[in-house]
Amino acid sequence: MLAGRRIVLGVTGGIAAYKAVEVCRRLVDAGAHVVPVLTEGATRFVGATTFSALASEPAKTSLFDDADPIPHTRLGRTADLIVVAPATARLLAAYRMGYSDDLLTATLIATRAPVVVAPAMHTEMWEHPAVRDNLAVLRERGVHVVAPGEGRLAGGDIGAGRLAEPAAIVAAAEAALRGPGRDLAGLTVLVTAGGTREPIDPVRFLGNRSSGKQGHAIADEAAARGAGVVLVTAADRASAPGVERIDVETAAEMEAAVLARADGADVVIMAAAVADFRPKAPAGHKLKKADGVPLVDLEPTPDILSELGRRKRAGQTLVGFAAETSDVVAHAAGKLAGKGADLVVANDVSEPGAGFGHDTNRVVIVSHRGVEHDGALVDKRTVARTVLDAVAEHRRAAGAAPAKPLHETEPEPTAT
Repeated sequence: MLAGRRIVLGVTGGIAAYKAVEVCRRLVDAGAHVVPVLTEGATRFVGATTFSALASEPAKTSLFDDADPIPHTRLGRTADLIVVAPATARLLAAYRMGYSDDLLTATLIATRAPVVVAPAMHTEMWEHPAVRDNLAVLRERGVHVVAPGEGRLAGGDIGAGRLAEPAAIVAAAEAALRGPGRDLAGLTVLVTAGGTREPIDPVRFLGNRSSGKQGHAIADEAAARGAGVVLVTAADRASAPGVERIDVETAAEMEAAVLARADGADVVIMAAAVADFRPKAPAGHKLKKADGVPLVDLEPTPDILSELGRRKRAGQTLVGFAAETSDVVAHAAGKLAGKGADLVVANDVSEPGAGFGHDTNRVVIVSHRGVEHDGALVDKRTVARTVLDAVAEHRRAAGAAPAKPLHETEPEPTAT
C-alpha cells in the first residue's frame, strides 16, 4: 500500500519529534517516497540533517525557497498522503482555522490528499476543550486522527498525550491510503445513537451518559462507504450530508422509529444507549420540592434489540452494543446468544478514555464464531470503520477462518 506513494511527513515542535525519525524510516522501508517538512519548533528537538539522511528528499523547513517559489503548492498537489507526527496543539489549531504561517500548515491547506495527524502533548493540553473541539472539527472534515496513548511524558509526568507508537502511525497511513472504498454501496444501514431520556415530569428525566458520538461516527462512516443510511438518534449532534435522520427522545419513540424502518434495512446497528427502565406514570406538572420526595414507580422499557432479533429476516445483519464495567467478553457473548444478533460490540465504560462522552473508545467485537476483534484505544471514527469492516466480513464470510474462541480471550482489566 505504501510502495511508490509520495508522502509528506510533517514534524512539529514537541519532545516526541524524535519518534518521527522512526516513522520516517518505517515509511521509507515500506517503499514510500518520503518528503520531510519540519517546523521551526521541530528543529529545536531534532535535526533536519537526520531526516535528510533517512528520507527520499532533503528535509524542508521554510516556506521561502529560492529554488521553488511555491513549495507548499507543489508539495500539496503531488502528495498522495500527508502524515503529521507529532501534531502539537498549535498545529491542530492552525489547521482547523486555516491559519498558514509556515510551510507545513500551508501545505496542509494546499492539499486534497488524505491527512493523518498523530497528536502528542501534555495531559492537561490533550484534555483541554479547545483541543478536543479542534480535533472534532478535523475529524468531521475527514482527517484521520491517531489518538495518543498513556505513558511517560516530558518532565517525568505520566498520563494521556503520549505520541502513538511509530508502527501504529504507519498502519494508520496505510489505512488512509487504502480508504474505505464504497463496499457498502447498495445497502441500507439503520443506525441508532445517543441515550434516551425517560420523563419523570415536564422538566426532569431519567437518562444516561451516552453522547451519541459512536453511533454518529458509524452512521457517517457507513455513508462514506456508499450505504444509504437512516440514523435514529437521541443525540443533539450533527450528522453527515446524505444521512436520513430521525430525532427521538424516549425509548418508545426510538422503538417506533426503528421498527418502522428495520424491515427495509440490510444492516441494523443498535449503538444507542436505550434506557432499561422508565417512570410508569410521568407527572403532568413539575414536581415541587416542597411536596416532599416523590415516589417514582419504574417499569421496563421495550427491548428493541430482542424484537429486532425476533423479526430479523434472511440476509439481514443485526449488530448490538453492550456497555459493560466488567467481564466484557462474557457479557457480550450472553447478549449475542440471548438477543438474536449476529455481532455484539462491547466496551468497558469504566476504562479511562473509553465509552461515554469520550472521543476515543476500545471495543471487543463478538460473533457466534468467537472474538472477531479485541482492539486498542482509538478514536471513534476508527472504531466505526472496524465495526463496519466486521459487518462487511460477516456478510461475505461463509468460508472465513474461525475467530478466536471465547474461552481463549479475557477482557483486559486495566486501561489502555
